[in-house]
This record gives sequence, structure tokens and C-alpha cells, in this order.
Amino acid sequence: MKDSHYSLISRLLFVVAAVLFVLAVWNWLIGWFGYHLTWVHYEPGRLFEFAGILVIFVIALLLRQIRDLLRQK
Repeated sequence: MKDSHYSLISRLLFVVAAVLFVLAVWNWLIGWFGYHLTWVHYEPGRLFEFAGILVIFVIALLLRQIRDLLRQK
């Protein structure tokens, strides 16, 4: 039960981090042409930071799952 929750949370966080990363790259690229996404209130660098923080949490959850599997043996 606990493993499925960790897996679901890590997948959800990874998807959110990937969306933030793509959004930051897109906002950064269109910024070269003088446009910006009006509904995004953060700069691309801040979106990269949020994505990086979420990926760190995903890595921590995956390491916890690995540790729990190794302890079961």
C-alpha cells in the first residue's frame, strides 16, 4: 500500500516538474521574439527552480522506495 502511494506521488510530481520545465523553456524561447505568456506570473528561471525542487523530491521518494525494497530482502 505504501509503495503504491509513493509511486503515485513521485509520478505526479515528475509530471508537474516536466510541465514546469517545458513551460519555462517555451516562455524563454518566445521571450527572444518579444512575447511572453501572460498567464505565467514567474520568470523562466523561477520555473526551472520549481521544476528542480520537484525533481529532488522525486529522487528522494525513489531512493526511499529502493531502501524499503532492500530492507525487505
